Amino acid sequence: MEDRMKNTGSHSADGHCADGHSAAGAVRFEAHGPEHVTLLITGVDGRPPVFIPSYEHEGDAGADLRSAIDFDLAPFERKLIPLGIRIAIPDGYVILVHPRSGLAIRQGVTLPNAPGTIDSGYRGEYKVPLINLDPTHTWHFAKGDRIAQMIIQRYWRGDFQQTQTLPQSLRGEGGFGSTGLQTGRALARD
Repeated sequence: MEDRMKNTGSHSADGHCADGHSAAGAVRFEAHGPEHVTLLITGVDGRPPVFIPSYEHEGDAGADLRSAIDFDLAPFERKLIPLGIRIAIPDGYVILVHPRSGLAIRQGVTLPNAPGTIDSGYRGEYKVPLINLDPTHTWHFAKGDRIAQMIIQRYWRGDFQQTQTLPQSLRGEGGFGSTGLQTGRALARD
């Protein structure tokens, strides 16, 4: 594709390109496949990262996030789990944290705020809120277990303009089940 570009630059140990620009945000486009963006990562309190997010399979959109601690999660308990990492997200990007489907279906462990949003300006330690929805089992997790996944995504910022009326649409104000459960059949209304 002609509109695809390659901007990889060479990076020094302090995270800057040879031309002096910050390495965070260096974008590499390939002719096929996903866009690549450089994310600078460090640990907490001057230590190296406990675990670096990683992709399990070629083609995965979500990079696995691993727990930095051992912990138990009792039925219906919520807990904030540290990951032992800090990441510089380039401006124009966001990290969305999603549950791992296997944990959700097999153990009932998910994120209470899925997807979690990590903005580009945040520089603190990454932590993942988990909840155990299993009514009877306490689950044990070990340091290094994959507990969530992150997706790096470009985003648009809205320019909000106040108006007296909104343009009409086919759907109008219908929401919260207004389209029904099956095609062509609306839910009964009270």
